[in-house]
Amino acid sequence: MKQTLKRNFSMLLGLTAILGFSSCLKDSRYVDFAAVGTTVEIPLSGRTAVNALTEATDAITRQFAVNVASPKPLSTDLTITVGYDAAALAAYNTFQTAVTFEPFPPGSYVIDKPTVVVPAGTRTQVITVTFDRTKLDPSKSYLLPISILDAQGQTLNANYHTKYYSVIGNDFAGVYTYEYRRFQNGTGPGAGAIPSLGQGSAPDITNAAGSTTVLTPVTPTEFKMETGYNGQHVMYDVTFKRTVTGSVITYTNWAVKFLPADLQKWTDAGISNMVPPKFTIPPPVNNSSPKIFELNYVSGGASGRYIDDTYKK
Repeated sequence: MKQTLKRNFSMLLGLTAILGFSSCLKDSRYVDFAAVGTTVEIPLSGRTAVNALTEATDAITRQFAVNVASPKPLSTDLTITVGYDAAALAAYNTFQTAVTFEPFPPGSYVIDKPTVVVPAGTRTQVITVTFDRTKLDPSKSYLLPISILDAQGQTLNANYHTKYYSVIGNDFAGVYTYEYRRFQNGTGPGAGAIPSLGQGSAPDITNAAGSTTVLTPVTPTEFKMETGYNGQHVMYDVTFKRTVTGSVITYTNWAVKFLPADLQKWTDAGISNMVPPKFTIPPPVNNSSPKIFELNYVSGGASGRYIDDTYKK
């Protein structure tokens, strides 16, 4: 008898909860999910989720999904068309003014399926975009907004129906040969000596011949590259001023530092940066100068280690 009463009471509670939830859906204080319509979107998209293309390879591949957001999957197929959105590019350049983006030139990208069909009873389809960096000017910045252009009359998510891909142009971006020298002291090769020229005392440790690394653009006048010390992936942050006079581009106001987040990597590993980074040799002065950067700093524990990094293009 007691068991029967418990079962009946449990069923009553369950029914009450269901009825209560149903009434909540229709209560003005709650969202009526039963009345929510269908929207079509690109997840992980929008102006605050720009996907930067930073690989050094000529061919770069990215994928994104189109999604049907609705209380239930649709009962019929839905055809969705995506493509380049010039209006979105113009709006983005107004939204931010740090970088002036140009459209990707013809032939620099391919959308594998500009039109996809989301079958009835399902929600998503994946689209692949392939970029060809050989068609891009490395000194220019490009933005590719790919928007949902048509979804057979279905409502588009106002904030999340455009996927953005960017390339930041920078005169010094790209692949460089990389030379690393570590001196087991805090003074390096000697006063005024330039390690890359073999001057002064020899380093205790060097990297393998023919090593390469990438100078990654942050803005048209800022880039980063990794120092080889201690394997913590600490990056130099380099900034400069760029002035164009006719066919001559002049570079001034060079500065280099380690950003706080990178210094924290060393701190976590028990390493201190004793002498901040500086240029061992003057950086390029104009667009005719060799693209060579040689920098040094002192980090480590106790007496520290003098590090010299050289990047040549």
